[in-house]
Amino acid sequence: MYPRINYELTDEDLKDLLDACKPTVCMKIGNYRPATPQEKANRAWAVLGKKMGFDHMTVRPIQGKDHKFFTAVPSETESQREERISREKEKKRQAEILKLQEEIVERKNRLIELLGISGSP
Repeated sequence: MYPRINYELTDEDLKDLLDACKPTVCMKIGNYRPATPQEKANRAWAVLGKKMGFDHMTVRPIQGKDHKFFTAVPSETESQREERISREKEKKRQAEILKLQEEIVERKNRLIELLGISGSP
């Protein structure tokens, strides 16, 4: 069996998980039954497990720590984990590059506006 690893939820992941645990208000018509809060929470943990690389059925809280921290058994090998982390870092890097490029364009346009430089002769 794989050793347990400590994980930490992001604020957004924690919010999504807590939202999934809320009961669904509905009117029962026929034999339809909405998902229970437990079923929705289990689905949310499954999504997090796939995203973060752990077996969602092995999640346990860490005693004495904030509820954002938990342990679980990884569902990916160490090389798969390294590849995933590398992909996530590259995605963040590319997003920051795009954001900075957009900011540069905005600031250049604002500078042109402040200097009163006309675009046409």
